[in-house]
Amino acid sequence: MADNLFQRFLRATDPDRVFVIPPGRPAITYREAFSVAAQLAHVLAAHGVVPGDRVAVQVEKSPEALFLYLACLRVGAVYLPLNTGYTPTELAYFVGDAEPRLLVCSEKNKAKIAATLPATELLTLSDDGASGSLIVEATAAPADFRDAAVSMNDLASILYTSGTTGRSKGAMLTHGNLCSNAETLKQAWSYTDRDVLLHALPIFHIHGLFVASNITLISGAAMILLPKFDLDAIFQAMPDASVMMGVPTFYTRMLQDSRLNLDTTRHMRLFVSGSAPLLAETHRQWRERTGHEILERYGMTETNMNTSNPYAGARVPGSVGLPLPGVELRIADKDGAPLPQGEIGMIEVRGPNVFKGYWRMPDKTAAEFRPDGFFMTGDLGTIDANGYVQIVGRDKDLIISGGFNVYPKEIESLIDDLPGVEESAVVGLPHHDFGEAVTAFIIAKPDAKLSEKSVLAAFADTLARFKHPKRVIFLDQLPRNTMGKVQKSLMRESYKDLYAR
Repeated sequence: MADNLFQRFLRATDPDRVFVIPPGRPAITYREAFSVAAQLAHVLAAHGVVPGDRVAVQVEKSPEALFLYLACLRVGAVYLPLNTGYTPTELAYFVGDAEPRLLVCSEKNKAKIAATLPATELLTLSDDGASGSLIVEATAAPADFRDAAVSMNDLASILYTSGTTGRSKGAMLTHGNLCSNAETLKQAWSYTDRDVLLHALPIFHIHGLFVASNITLISGAAMILLPKFDLDAIFQAMPDASVMMGVPTFYTRMLQDSRLNLDTTRHMRLFVSGSAPLLAETHRQWRERTGHEILERYGMTETNMNTSNPYAGARVPGSVGLPLPGVELRIADKDGAPLPQGEIGMIEVRGPNVFKGYWRMPDKTAAEFRPDGFFMTGDLGTIDANGYVQIVGRDKDLIISGGFNVYPKEIESLIDDLPGVEESAVVGLPHHDFGEAVTAFIIAKPDAKLSEKSVLAAFADTLARFKHPKRVIFLDQLPRNTMGKVQKSLMRESYKDLYAR
């Protein structure tokens, strides 16, 4: 049998140990999970899925949704998770670009998706994972499966990451990319089969799927799989956990809860934060309240994890830590030449964690890699005298709100098409809860009847909720430089306190 990501999971796990603990349901062992994954793999194969085919998935978080990911690995398919907030209109682009053999969607959304994508074969899964055509077909399937002979060089997943032009790019991740990063994080964070992860992240995102889930699987550990982040559920489940992974929003909201103290977190081994910058203030407040220091790390869809503050060693507030073993990281100028320590430049990385390229975009792939193989992340940073990396900004206009990537160009295009809009600009402003809040600035045409409410209502059925502006501000003009380019940096500075408490 060829070596691949699922085979590594299989070798790392004890079949009789608990894998998933879903609230309100019996615990699920690795043996049971892999058996369900085999049944789901049979369903995929029965619908014509062969190695290399894409399987698109837009379903709510459940154990069965996670087992579907494993089923794709077993059949050799390329797993394509899609944000549950995407509307059918938005899904049409991903389906058209990736051309999946199947789309597995939530039962509640089937009618709308079928109407929008009539040529796409659909299977359904209920939000709790208990029903749907996928489950009905799987029930009658065998509980074992002859896994496809795919290798570490084969694609395991495509994750779409938006671009500033508005056209999303599919990052191609191989079995080797995902496996190397999971094994590296296992060592870096001293993960063992005794750990129990408190999992409240979405599983359509690299953090919840390829960091949290893969490290659990590669360690033979267990996870408490919460459907979503909910403070009551978090505090109820925490006594049974040893590790928690989250975005900064999780930690800021927990800090506002009186239940967070030394006693409720005393048994915890590790708190990890990522997907968005963690404010140094949040880091300090957490340490004062709990006695724990949050471990912040840095990664992206195309590279998995690149750096991490050390498990045993100084965790520096405001820093994303040191390059992980096997990952080469440099700070470079616009031509790719390494800059001296302490200078700000482009963060570039190279290693087995770095993706294969962008799906069907060879020119874009070539443009993002240096001739020596370093990938240009688009983030600006610096390295201090101790080797710690600090991210100081982004080369592009990416907004990270609540851990999700939002690109202004997409929203600006929609706003500019609204009747009465002369021009718009969208920026991210500091927000104590979301990290950054999507904020729209609009120049209205003379006599236009526009309001904040009417602008937001226009997005209700066409734009995922996390992309909606938190505020809409009307201006007489946008600040520009001598070349006529909108100076978003001035807008961010002028309105930096808009969401201050």
